[in-house]
Amino acid sequence: MRVLRLVYGDPRAAAELVARLTERQAAGLDPLPAEPADLAPETLRAHRREIRALPDGTRLVLLLAAADQYPVATHAFLRAVAAARLDTRPLDAAEAAGIAYATAGGVGFRDAWTRIAAYETAAPADRRDAHRLLARVLHGAAETPRRSWHRGAGALGPSARLAAELAAAAAQARAAGDPALSGALAERAAALCADPGARSRLLAHAAIDAWHRGDGDRSRALAARTDADALSGILALRTGHAGEAFDALLDGAARAAGARPAPGAPPPGRDGSTASPVTSSVVSREPVVSREPVASHESGEVAGPAPAAPVAHLLARAAEAAVYTGDLRRCREAALVAGQSGIDPPGVLGGIAAAVDGRYEDARNLLEATAGRCGPGGDPTLLLHAGIAALMLGDHTRAATATVRAAAAARARGVTAAVSQAMEFRAYADFWTGRPRAAEAAALDALRQAYATGQDNGACHLQAALAMFAALTGDEDLCRERAAAARAHALAHSLGLPAALAQWALAFLDLGSGRFAAAAARLRALAASGPGHGHRAIRHLATPHYVEAAVRTGETRVARAAHADYDRWARAVGSVDDLALSARCRALLTPGADAVEYYRTALRLHAEGARAFERARTELLFGSALRRLRRRTEARDRLHSAMEAFESFDAPHCAESARAELRALGAPATPARGDRRPTVHLTAQQLLVARMAADGATNREIAGRLALSPRTIDHHLRGVFTRLGIRSRIELVRLLADADGG
Repeated sequence: MRVLRLVYGDPRAAAELVARLTERQAAGLDPLPAEPADLAPETLRAHRREIRALPDGTRLVLLLAAADQYPVATHAFLRAVAAARLDTRPLDAAEAAGIAYATAGGVGFRDAWTRIAAYETAAPADRRDAHRLLARVLHGAAETPRRSWHRGAGALGPSARLAAELAAAAAQARAAGDPALSGALAERAAALCADPGARSRLLAHAAIDAWHRGDGDRSRALAARTDADALSGILALRTGHAGEAFDALLDGAARAAGARPAPGAPPPGRDGSTASPVTSSVVSREPVVSREPVASHESGEVAGPAPAAPVAHLLARAAEAAVYTGDLRRCREAALVAGQSGIDPPGVLGGIAAAVDGRYEDARNLLEATAGRCGPGGDPTLLLHAGIAALMLGDHTRAATATVRAAAAARARGVTAAVSQAMEFRAYADFWTGRPRAAEAAALDALRQAYATGQDNGACHLQAALAMFAALTGDEDLCRERAAAARAHALAHSLGLPAALAQWALAFLDLGSGRFAAAAARLRALAASGPGHGHRAIRHLATPHYVEAAVRTGETRVARAAHADYDRWARAVGSVDDLALSARCRALLTPGADAVEYYRTALRLHAEGARAFERARTELLFGSALRRLRRRTEARDRLHSAMEAFESFDAPHCAESARAELRALGAPATPARGDRRPTVHLTAQQLLVARMAADGATNREIAGRLALSPRTIDHHLRGVFTRLGIRSRIELVRLLADADGG
């Protein structure tokens, strides 16, 4: 996906680039090439030969059009033609050759490579003249950044004044939510800047702009040319080693604040006092490495930001790194740096630090303050933290709202890279609230975006989430493949969160399929796993499933201890969903008829909460307990309710468990409900594969697009054919056409 994106979707250029990648580039360890000449030189050479064969007048018109479009679109071609009184009739030769054509707005090129070739075959002096002409006709206030771009592109050499102008223009474009333009301006400013320190700062801004627009390879290449360790930490958070990312981010925050955390020192508030929530002055700051540089036209220097903004931002990112690694204890170090910096711990940092210390009431207050900042139109980073805080509090409705708004805010600001990260955490809320189809479709889209933008760690997290969705629907092969892919990447990059989530998915699959001993063993291993392999929060979330598996296998001693801590947290945060699951655990751990009231309490609390799937599971367990107590009428009602809920969630293996209980009860088990549209019986993954196959894609092509193996695609298609009662792709095309038409 990244290769195709870099070569403008040209499959021939993609094949050429893949053949030239180093082993480290192919493995994702080094960024892919960033310059056109390095991407596909043979492709570019062929296009250059075509351009050189054109008449001089034609090449001149094409040069002006290309300079107006590449790499920054300025839409000034027609004005430049009028101002210079250029003759555009030579464009006829380009049209005759099929290279370019006249449009209402100027000139359209056959493809991106032709546009690049038209620009790069011209002499440097001619390119400078074209940029200067375009700069002269850009007069409006809103056109200032683009005018500055052409002025910088037309410069002969280093210029402090032009570098300052470009830096100011980059800040203007960045504030307008145009990271593609601001990045190009910052890169050009760095090229014209003679001061090494200022040049490094400009390149750091350009790297962040590239990251925001989803060009992870360009971002990493630019970051390598700076001395900004904190920037490297931000990039490593999404594509490198999460533990190293935390170290770099914390060190960057400490340097910016002039503070140094003492190893093992207690965090602020360790004496039992409640740490303050993030202040409004910190909350309002943008999620960038530092504030936009302020350009001085007199001095040509780029001024740095006030220190509080980067410290708060870097500490928030450090908290995210701790969440990804699973080493939540290190949040104490980050909280200490915040205290030494004179700011309140940003985002979820304070709440996590308090929870790790066992100060659950303090943690609840801090997380509640963070989760409350989920209003529309806010900062994407802070909205993401609001979503994570809501998840920790068990408030999945608010978590879904915050993460959706984080993605929307990221799109509105042009921060493409943040969209898939928001969807990573949205997946948890969707899972618990019983929306597996919509959740799976959204996660698949986010997975493709994560891979395309070079966010391999985010893709790993999404693979683990998709493994959980596959476990919910009982798709064993897909669950195992997704989990294996997630764990392989997670263990190599110290990503405890996806590693633990993948392990939980496998355990959940075992639990739903009645393999209780296997589920208990997986969850015991999860509890024993350290940072980079496991995760305290996932272990906590999985406690109700562990208690169920442990009780089924007669191992209740450890289950009771795990439940005690789960119950303490549930009571502290007051989440009705967590309290319902705690009551269910207590029912499972209570023998005989005494368990009935705990089940009733659990269902009463479930009715006030949002975890519809877990409510169905509680009804299944309650119905089973009632059957053993020979309370046939209520048992039948509970089991029927559970079966219908599982069918609506497309969890056939769980529905079959309810049917088995009904058969043991001697009650009729109704068949799965029908539907006039056969496609509703497909999972989101199966429907996506079916549509691709109907469009003519081969199994290998589908596998490449979905980051799966061809064997898994074959398995999916066989499942599609079985569920739809068809035997060929021709029948599939016809059936999908009929379903869409209906």
